[in-house]
Amino acid sequence: MRVLGIDVGFAITGWSILDKDPSYKNGMRLVEYGAILTTPDEQFEQRLLILHTDLDKIIKEFKPEHIAIESLFYFKNQKTVMTVAQARGVILLTAQLNGLEIFNYTPLQVKTSVTGYGRAEKAQIQKMVKMIFGLKEAPKPDDVADAVAIAYCHSNTYRLSKKI
Repeated sequence: MRVLGIDVGFAITGWSILDKDPSYKNGMRLVEYGAILTTPDEQFEQRLLILHTDLDKIIKEFKPEHIAIESLFYFKNQKTVMTVAQARGVILLTAQLNGLEIFNYTPLQVKTSVTGYGRAEKAQIQKMVKMIFGLKEAPKPDDVADAVAIAYCHSNTYRLSKKI
């Protein structure tokens, strides 16, 4: 099974590709990770198009079967939640157009899966991602580490509910 983990953002969308691979200690192999970036200089609609186009390229290159994406949580800033919600919609549409199975996880589920503690801080997530996958340093920015954590959460959750 190959999973695309996504940490939704508008300026920065973290992504990761994770394979279920029994030959690795934890049964998973981190294939690649990165970020889709947009800038405030670009028009809103252009930023959404960049997100779609870049994500579509990632999907076509790595051919994941599943996409794991973090559910939106409450933002104090309503403008921020609206732009992130629209970015999330573009991501879900792109996944659907590419025939991916879509799985949603709450921040609590992701943090618990990676650290064992649902209220873990960003630094704890980064440290655990680094340790779990034997990386020299944690993926940066933290949105990318979060995308790896989301894919890891899905791989563990899906493995427990399905025999593959």
